[in-house]
Amino acid sequence: MWANLRYTLRQLRKAPGFTVTAVLTLALGIGATTAIFTLVQQVMLKSLPVARPSELYRIGDQIHCCVIGGYTQSGRGDNEYSLFSYELYRHFRDHTPEFADLAGFEGGDTGLGVRRSGVAGRAELRIGQFVSGNFFSTFGVGAWAGRVFTPADDREDAAPVAVMAYHTWQQKYGSDPSVVGASFELNGKSFTIVGIGAPGFFGAGVRTWGTPDLWIPFSDEPMMQGTSSLLNNADQNWIDVIGRVRPGTDPKALEAKLRLELRQWQLGHIEDMQANDRERLPKQQLFLTPGGAGVAQMRARYEDGLRLLLLAAGCVLLIACANLTNLLLARGLARRQQLSVRMALGASRALLVRKALFESVVLGVLGGVAGLLVAYGGTSLILHFAFSGGDHYVPIQASPSWTVLLFAMGLSALTGVVFGIAPAWISSHAEPVEALRGANRSSGQKIAWPQKALVISQAALSLVLLSAAAMLTQSLRNLEHQSFGFKTEGRYVATVEPLLAGYQPNDLPMLYRQIEDRLQAIPGVRGASSSLYAPMSGDNWDTFIRIEGRPEPAPGEDVTAGYVRIEPGFFQTLGTRMLQGRSITEDDTASSRHVAVVNDAFAKHFFPGQNPIGQHFGKNLAGHAGDMEIIGVVADIQYLLNAEHLQSGRMAEPMFFMPETQFEQYLGGDDINSETRSHYLRQIVLWAPGNPPGLEEKVRNAVAEVNPDLTVESFSKYDELLSADYAQEQLIARLTMLFGALALVLAAVGLYGVTAYSVEQRSGEIGIRMALGADRQSVVAMVLRGAFLQVGLGLVLGIPAAIGVGRAIAGQLFGVAPYDPLLLALAALFAATVPARRAASVDPMAALRND
Repeated sequence: MWANLRYTLRQLRKAPGFTVTAVLTLALGIGATTAIFTLVQQVMLKSLPVARPSELYRIGDQIHCCVIGGYTQSGRGDNEYSLFSYELYRHFRDHTPEFADLAGFEGGDTGLGVRRSGVAGRAELRIGQFVSGNFFSTFGVGAWAGRVFTPADDREDAAPVAVMAYHTWQQKYGSDPSVVGASFELNGKSFTIVGIGAPGFFGAGVRTWGTPDLWIPFSDEPMMQGTSSLLNNADQNWIDVIGRVRPGTDPKALEAKLRLELRQWQLGHIEDMQANDRERLPKQQLFLTPGGAGVAQMRARYEDGLRLLLLAAGCVLLIACANLTNLLLARGLARRQQLSVRMALGASRALLVRKALFESVVLGVLGGVAGLLVAYGGTSLILHFAFSGGDHYVPIQASPSWTVLLFAMGLSALTGVVFGIAPAWISSHAEPVEALRGANRSSGQKIAWPQKALVISQAALSLVLLSAAAMLTQSLRNLEHQSFGFKTEGRYVATVEPLLAGYQPNDLPMLYRQIEDRLQAIPGVRGASSSLYAPMSGDNWDTFIRIEGRPEPAPGEDVTAGYVRIEPGFFQTLGTRMLQGRSITEDDTASSRHVAVVNDAFAKHFFPGQNPIGQHFGKNLAGHAGDMEIIGVVADIQYLLNAEHLQSGRMAEPMFFMPETQFEQYLGGDDINSETRSHYLRQIVLWAPGNPPGLEEKVRNAVAEVNPDLTVESFSKYDELLSADYAQEQLIARLTMLFGALALVLAAVGLYGVTAYSVEQRSGEIGIRMALGADRQSVVAMVLRGAFLQVGLGLVLGIPAAIGVGRAIAGQLFGVAPYDPLLLALAALFAATVPARRAASVDPMAALRND
């Protein structure tokens, strides 16, 4: 082995061009694959950094954020219960001894305005999460400093305490040991930091918007949220549940028991249920799923894209391996004369195969080492594009783990063995006598066919990648240039959270008036209006609709609509047209008749062929069907993008808009809670054409002048907000295009190498043809015919595969057919042009002179 290694390194050193080409080719292929596998491993395969993650099981299999009302749930066409109320969580905890520990934690997060007690200045925004007192013990995680929660901290009479995440303590507070035991103001309430979480522990799941900075016991939620509290509402589902099962527990039997417990709990609330809850009750399902990876919200978002990218990277690796095979074939055939001498002197074929195979393995390992550098740089670049634009901690590292290192080195060795066997075997089978008579004067057609087959495969794979990239890019372009129903030029979105500053619902109308007056006084600002959530900001509230004078909806009838509370001037600020009636104005006060503006989709869905102006409707219950009068119809505004929209092409959902000043009177706890929370308008839309200088700082100062505790969480141009909405699609489209271009270059290099080698092998034949009168053009045409034949066969094979890939990614396409003939034609033209130009650069005359 040592002798073979020294011999191989000496041979590779003597052929630096061959060595560098082979190593770089493999580095690109292995590096691209390893970079994507790094993300796959950390996003899709990584377990939580906790004790014995295989013992953890989650109740539910859906990913939800953040609150679902009602006693039943539905998702993805099935009635699957996955998010729970605090009462239901305690019911499971107290009635399921099969769990050694059962923890609950907030399904979303809570914005916190954090300031150390006694320190002046603005409160800093942090991510908080409410958890049960046994949260840390369930995961088997302790504290780095101080202590973690105990069940005693999660009681109504317990002192307010919090645990700070290690990364927050390290990055935001410089690892200051005095933080432990210190008093901090969280949303104006005094809390004691009792401990720092363990290093590497980021909570119960990986989320795209970041991980918690602070954990707070459930018992403090009513104090923090005030009238918007969810803790004691049995029909407000906002908690994820995960537990550690006892040894020997059968997960299937436990799942069946949990379903029975869910049904018993639901039947105990049958009198509180609305008609839609009773209708769905017999169909409710509940699943127990492995929880070692936690609630992987990021996995759910990126899973399809990462699989597509892993497939694309695999195609690039195959093309790189085909190039390596061609290089080794050409190198082995070029050395036939040397091999013939060795065989004539007694060397066995096995020895020659072993040496050639050893050379390919060494090349594979060298390519793998170089590929790790490419992988690290590629992963860093991907993370920059995927998670830039915020300072929240995301626990994904560019450095490859041991799993990824083993994957890369195993892939390198496997590449060397698998793709080195055929060249080693073929090159060792030249007859010594024939090779010694004239190794370089045969046409070599039989030997060339394996090389040509590899080139054909490369062309087919390149077409598949380019076609997928073209479809994804066109889909992204369609998404970005669709009609959103509002204008983005000169528009900005500022996010504030009045609840962080301790505002009560009755204080809100005056607060928004003060904020908007100060914002409109900024030079260059032509309009400012607040809303519960702005279009395309990623939030969505739905409710059931009841129409005055109509009977209760039939089972299965779609009576849902989204809703938003807004301030006057909202539509004017967005530049959205009123189609009928009027908008909401200053005259729509708490004491005036209750009104609403509906969008065109709402009018067509609930009042087809009728004039909706003057009609009355309400939310949820039949007794509220006359709560609001429709005073106007506004053009459809795109508010949320989801998979259903992508596949159906239906962009606008029924929506209605209500004044912030008007409160509806409800009797049920959940309705009161939702009504109260809907008045905390979080986002302010500004219209400031011309990009006024220093606008963000002026907006922050204006809000701080109203109240220093009122923090502007974010400020962005609307174009940037939309770009963030499509960040995942942009990332996947760009990376697929990059892989397609890389595959095309590698295929072109492979075609060039095969064509050049073919010309070299046929130099004698070419000389005879030219001696008999063939001119230069005819020789070039002969060479190019062979090259185009290979590319053409590759395209013929690649088109059906490209159509199949298009169908596979159809769920990620918007406005693009999976077999778009124009995109296929463009991809085929591009895939054929570059290799053909490379082939055309071969000089037959130079080859003839060299011979």
